[in-house]
Amino acid sequence: MNKLFLALTISLLSISSLTAQGIDFFHGTWPEALAEAKETGKPIFVDAYAVWCGPCKRMAREVFTRKDVGDFYNANFVNLKVDMEAEANIAFASKYPVSAFPTLFYIDSKGEVIRKVKGAQQPDNFIKLGKSIISKIDYSADYAKAYEKGDRDPEFIYKYIQSLNKSNKSSIKVANSYLRKQDNLKTELNRKIIFESTTEADSRIFDYLIADRKGIEKIFGKELVDARIEQACQAAVEKAIEYEFPELMEEANAKMKANLPKKAARFAILSQLDFCVAMGDAKKYAKCCSDYVKKEVKNDDKELHKLAQQMATNFKEDKEVMKQAEKIAKKALDKNGEVLDYHLTYAFILNSNGKKSEALKVANNSISIAEKQGSLRELQKLIKRIEG
Repeated sequence: MNKLFLALTISLLSISSLTAQGIDFFHGTWPEALAEAKETGKPIFVDAYAVWCGPCKRMAREVFTRKDVGDFYNANFVNLKVDMEAEANIAFASKYPVSAFPTLFYIDSKGEVIRKVKGAQQPDNFIKLGKSIISKIDYSADYAKAYEKGDRDPEFIYKYIQSLNKSNKSSIKVANSYLRKQDNLKTELNRKIIFESTTEADSRIFDYLIADRKGIEKIFGKELVDARIEQACQAAVEKAIEYEFPELMEEANAKMKANLPKKAARFAILSQLDFCVAMGDAKKYAKCCSDYVKKEVKNDDKELHKLAQQMATNFKEDKEVMKQAEKIAKKALDKNGEVLDYHLTYAFILNSNGKKSEALKVANNSISIAEKQGSLRELQKLIKRIEG
C-alpha cells in the first residue's frame, strides 16, 4: 500500500522540481553539500568526472539534461558534480577514490557511501538506480530515537513525519498524537503537518485537510493538494484490496467524487479493475474493461493499447477477457498503425487466442515499420515464437 504513496510523496517533496529541466546541480563545496543534505534530509548524488572523459560528457549532455531525470533527482538528492582531477577537489578525491570515469557516488548526510557505481548510465537505468538507493534508506531512525526520548517540538514532528513517509513507514500515529493536542490546527506549521501526514483517505487527518483545504492550498498550491487527495484515496483502495474490504474502496471512491469530481469516474473504474485482478474475478473484470473503453478511453490509442496489454497479462487464460483484449488491441492498431508495439501486441494476442495465421500476417505486415524503428530483431523473435 505504501509503495505508491512513497513514490508520490517523493515527487511532491520539491515544488521547484516540477518545473526544472534536468538536474539542478548544487553550487557549493563538498562540506556545504553535506550541510545541505543534513538540512533537507536528502542523500547526495555525486557525478565524479574528468574533463577529458567522453562518457562523462555524453552523460552530462544526454542524461542529466532530461526532464524526467531532473524531476526525480532534484526531488530526492542533493546533486553535486566533482572534477576529480581539479586541485580544489583533492580532499574529496582522497576520501572517495575512483578507478574509472564517470563514477557515480550515492552518499548519506554523514558522508558514508551508500553505493558506488562505475560507468555512464542510460536515463531509465539511472532513474532505477536512484530509486533503489532511496528504497534502502531509513530516514526516520535518528528522529525515532529523539521522539522516544520525548521531543515533541512542532518543527521536529514535521520533519519526523516527512522522514517516516520517505522511509515508506506510516506517519499517522505520530501525526494523530500531535494534532489531537493542538488548540489551533490552522497555524502554518500545523497545516504543513496535516498536508504531509494525509496519507490515507480513511483517516481523521484526511478530514482535517478537507476541512481546511483552502488554507492548506495557500501554502502548497491547489495542484499539490489535489494530488495529495488523490494519492490518499489510492492508498485506501490499495488497503481495500490488501484486506479484501470492498466497503473501504467504496469510501475512497465516494471521497474522490466529493473532492475531485472531474477525476472520480475514471478513478472508480480503475479501482474496480485493480480489485477484480486481485480477487481473480475475470467476468467482472471484462465488464469493467468494456465500461472503461466506452466511458473513459474511447479512441485514445495509447490507452487502448495499454489496456489490451494489461488484459493479456492479468487474465491470459480467460477466453472472454482475451477475446475482448483482441478487439481492443485491434482498435488501437486501427487508430495508429505506425506504432510497432501495437502490431506486436495484437499479433501476440491473436496467437494466444489460437489464431496463428492471422497473427503471422499482422507480424509480417509490420516488418517495414520494425526496420524503420530499428526493432527488427524484436519482431523476428515474435514471428519465430508464433511459428514455433
